[in-house]
Amino acid sequence: MSDQIALSIVGSGGDGAVAAGDIVAMACAREGLHVIKTEAYGPQIRGGESSCAVRISATPIHAQADAIDAAVIFSWSDFARFASEIVLANDAIVLYEEGDAPPDGLAQRLIPVPFAKLAREAGAGSGKNIVGLGVLSALLGLPADAIRAAVRKRFVKKGEKVVDANLKAFDVGVSVAAVFEPSFFKILDYTPGSTRLLMSGNEACAVAAIDAGCRFFAGYPITPSSEVLHLLSEWLPRVGGSCLQTEDELAAIGAVVGGSFAGVKSMTATSGPGLSLMTEMIGLASIAEVPAVIMNVQRGGPSTGIPTKSEQSDLFQAAYSGHGDEPRVVIACGDVGDTYHATVDAFNIAEEYQVPVIILSDQLIAQRRETIEKETLQHEVRDRRLASPADLENYRRYRDTDDGVSPMTIPGMPGGTYQTNGLEHDERGRPSSMFVVHDRMNAKRYRKLSAISEKYRLFRRYGAVDPNLGILCWGSSEGAVREAIERVEAEHGLRVAAFVPQMIVPLPVVEMQEFIDTCEEILVIELSHAAQFHQFLRAQVDLPRGRTHVYARSGGKLLGVNEVVREIERVLAPAERVDRTVADLVEEVLV
Repeated sequence: MSDQIALSIVGSGGDGAVAAGDIVAMACAREGLHVIKTEAYGPQIRGGESSCAVRISATPIHAQADAIDAAVIFSWSDFARFASEIVLANDAIVLYEEGDAPPDGLAQRLIPVPFAKLAREAGAGSGKNIVGLGVLSALLGLPADAIRAAVRKRFVKKGEKVVDANLKAFDVGVSVAAVFEPSFFKILDYTPGSTRLLMSGNEACAVAAIDAGCRFFAGYPITPSSEVLHLLSEWLPRVGGSCLQTEDELAAIGAVVGGSFAGVKSMTATSGPGLSLMTEMIGLASIAEVPAVIMNVQRGGPSTGIPTKSEQSDLFQAAYSGHGDEPRVVIACGDVGDTYHATVDAFNIAEEYQVPVIILSDQLIAQRRETIEKETLQHEVRDRRLASPADLENYRRYRDTDDGVSPMTIPGMPGGTYQTNGLEHDERGRPSSMFVVHDRMNAKRYRKLSAISEKYRLFRRYGAVDPNLGILCWGSSEGAVREAIERVEAEHGLRVAAFVPQMIVPLPVVEMQEFIDTCEEILVIELSHAAQFHQFLRAQVDLPRGRTHVYARSGGKLLGVNEVVREIERVLAPAERVDRTVADLVEEVLV
């Protein structure tokens, strides 16, 4: 028995691999278990390979599993496409479609099951994924009744006949496992608890946007951010808002700037190629000082790249894209729950300081489903600084202030009319090409970043108080790094800590430098072949020469806990060898 288990389902589009993962994740969350469910699929519009992996634990978890304990393989050819991403444990139980011969060389326990035939006999048609769930449920000791309830919820809109057929398919799968040897069973050890909330990063973003007061969304569908558009198109009208699907990303960001100028909290969501198209209009929001929130869900690039896989390679684009001196804020989220808070923070900062704010998520966070505590979905909401009657007596829209923020008006406010566009301007908004005006306005706009740095100290620190090794990472790398630190401390007593900035621009340089200065060695970890985060940090903080190590690789494969542990051990190994040598010499002298 074990307090955690990891399973995977692999097949072609239409086999229901991802749907099966959703069902088991929902059922386990209902039982109070901790769940992280990830999914991967090919870049085709329809068809192609698809897979899911579900890590289930009786104790808190922060990353996907490094190895799979039990798998259902509907197609070995599809599995081959995920061979570098789905790692089967040496003692894994692998159930595969009867008649589809497995490749040579697999050391795992392989069991053929006629999934398709059993589903047809149960009257479930293509419900072989539900048969597979039944077998997994019995082999792993998963909550069968909760899975049945989740199956019912999944198919209830299709009628009782469909529900009954799929429940029968599930029970058929359970009965299949009854003939297996006892050694095949890996029972999950847990005590049922209160139901946990299960949601994806894109769902968390949509919920947060509504909670923050967003009432206008404009966007164009692009993987892997499209769910934000889909959800808000359904939810916004219910709270008096509106959603617009535009013809492209240029129109989307233009509509957002227009909606915000009109006084409505507005946002868009996109991915790398879409953010590229939005660059010029983000500059307009910056110089015109119009609040705007842009969720960017990173994927493999450049160009169309790998639209269905995760990567951390949009950092330079988010921080630096745009011409001229263009202040903006960039916030990164580390997990699903963090996405909620990052989105509300983005609206608060955009509205308070009248700047464009880019939220950096990625495919891992956006499309994975994760259990979170319901009570954590609370966050203070702030609004923009509107002009007071005193401000309107001699209204200067771009009045120079100590923190760079000048009160806005909403079109139609008496006395609040002003001129604005993308040209440099004076305090009243009148275009000007004078150096003194440009220099003063640049200083005013950039002054906001200093004020934001002082008010929003968004970062996390994990691990030892006096670390031998300090890890710097960001975004979705946080979960694997956090678990790796916990493991090396518990198993080897290593003193390792991590500093994870959520605010990327402006970076919390004071706090980060203090952390760096307390560490003997520094390790930068990221999923970017060009080591964008490391390069970015070199321009912001003092990284010690000779003691800074970089682990940067391409995305497309999720960062694993074991992978981080290996890097920690690699960096600390020389120091450990020196320590052991000194200890041996001391012992010899004493003897």
